[in-house]
Amino acid sequence: MLAVVSGSAVNQDGASNGLTAPNGPSQQRVIREALAQGGLVPGDVDVVEAHGTGTSLGDPIEAQALLATYGAGRGVESPLWLGSVKSNLGHTQAAAGVAGVIKMVLALRYGVLPATLHVGEASSRVDWSAGGVRLLTEAREWPAVLGGDGEGGRVRRAGVSSFG
Repeated sequence: MLAVVSGSAVNQDGASNGLTAPNGPSQQRVIREALAQGGLVPGDVDVVEAHGTGTSLGDPIEAQALLATYGAGRGVESPLWLGSVKSNLGHTQAAAGVAGVIKMVLALRYGVLPATLHVGEASSRVDWSAGGVRLLTEAREWPAVLGGDGEGGRVRRAGVSSFG
């Protein structure tokens, strides 16, 4: 066994700018539902593999939803790390979600949070100061037990955000 899916949620974004444009409040609701299904709170999750297509419309909406849910109340010492497999593979269309799951399972297995490629700087269309979320611009070690020698530590947890 390489990973356990402890919670998931699906919703319909409702009214937005168009068929391919996400709706921020709907994304926040589905994130909160997935966390509740898994018996988790936002601080339990270390990293989110975002849908992140690099668009000037969708990425800020998704980032704001992640900042409002996972980023709230986090300090600079324990940010939510944010990446997207699309920087490695391009947009895999219907396989985008499973590609993100595979990436996170491999990250869990090898204890490394992979870098998101081709990120020069964070988007200026997002207020990154609104929460403790940081982009994975370089690979980072992801220890199996955070917080010390195994006592009082916690397991690694990842989220995958995918829509379409």
